[in-house]
Amino acid sequence: MVIREERQGDAERIRGVNVAAFERSTEADLVDALRRQATPLVSLVAEEEVNVIGHILFSPVTLASDPGLILMGLAPMAVLPSRQRQGVGSTLVHDGLERCRQLDVAAVVVLGHPEYYPRFGFVPAVRLSLRSEYDVPDEAFMVRELRERVFKGLSGMIRYHPVFRDF
Repeated sequence: MVIREERQGDAERIRGVNVAAFERSTEADLVDALRRQATPLVSLVAEEEVNVIGHILFSPVTLASDPGLILMGLAPMAVLPSRQRQGVGSTLVHDGLERCRQLDVAAVVVLGHPEYYPRFGFVPAVRLSLRSEYDVPDEAFMVRELRERVFKGLSGMIRYHPVFRDF
């Protein structure tokens, strides 16, 4: 398995992975919309031979009290059902966080499973006085600082790219 950046020509295969993983087109439509409207993006695929078996996307988010801070949101991540629970998703998360670090992203947020994402260093965002613009349980909205203590003295609401409001 190889993890690489999305390339031109990958969109349909990425769409297929998202539809298969989520059993609906909502996340695939979100990826397509973010690809058209959000920058910068970190879009990585897991490829085996010539098959895309997984995908992860990071898109810009903002902290209302410090809009100049470079932050990303992880969403969505998808792995073909036949390849789930085999380390594909974990590798995508690790490599995606590293790519964000290389781009000088200060932190990454995720709205996800509270028993899955802590293994990558995510903690409930409420611990850092951060909250989501969406009404979600505190334990499901998490943050991973890529720069130590980046939120010291900061607090407030994290806003996702406006595209998310359409989904």
